[in-house]
Amino acid sequence: MANSPSGDSVLGRAVRLLEGFRGRAALTPSELSDRAGLPRTTGYRLIAEMSAQGLLTRSAGGLVEPGRLLWEIAQRSRLSRTLRQTALPFMQDVNAVVQHTTQLAVLSGTDVLIVERLSQHGAAANPAEVAGTMPVHLTSMGHVLLAFAEPTMTQAWLAEHRLITRRARPELPRELEEVRARGYARLSGEIDAQTTGLSVPIVDRSGHAEAALTVVVPRDSPQIPQFLMALQTAGHGISRALREDS
Repeated sequence: MANSPSGDSVLGRAVRLLEGFRGRAALTPSELSDRAGLPRTTGYRLIAEMSAQGLLTRSAGGLVEPGRLLWEIAQRSRLSRTLRQTALPFMQDVNAVVQHTTQLAVLSGTDVLIVERLSQHGAAANPAEVAGTMPVHLTSMGHVLLAFAEPTMTQAWLAEHRLITRRARPELPRELEEVRARGYARLSGEIDAQTTGLSVPIVDRSGHAEAALTVVVPRDSPQIPQFLMALQTAGHGISRALREDS
């Protein structure tokens, strides 16, 4: 595959364009090129080529958006085809009880990636969006994913992000031990001052987390114990169903 004068491959530049959509649903060609760190002439050419292949699309207003082909491919990934589809009926049951927000997430590098999200009218504030990311160290889902990851992976994550955790969450190692001991994570007031996040792990045969199941509810809700019970029941059910399918 041909390289640019800087040594960048065409594939590498295309991936950088796609990564430019992190946190944004649509951008102008100039904005997308700039976010990808590409000369605008190069960005415009690649955008046109990727649009012709269905990887990108142009709206009536001229904005560039991820194309339908990307969505079709994503639906065939394990995250959607197996994890999301297996978890969705359990999530619906939990959301019927909680009447706020229920979400499914996985660890993705330095962040937590939201795979699915169900919400109700009047739900407690929650900025999470499907395909969006949240900080690992400030979310209950991040805590549960780290606490129940393979120990070597947890230690590697803590070592790699020690500057962030030392500054923003110095007690994280101790908190993870507590999460492992009680089987769930609870964080209040970190993302929104008025909410509490409750998370349980979805585990594989080895007991390591494949995903986190979370509810976001009002911080002062007297029903938090009942919410946690529903969440734990669903987490066990999803874990069992995934093991049966594997």
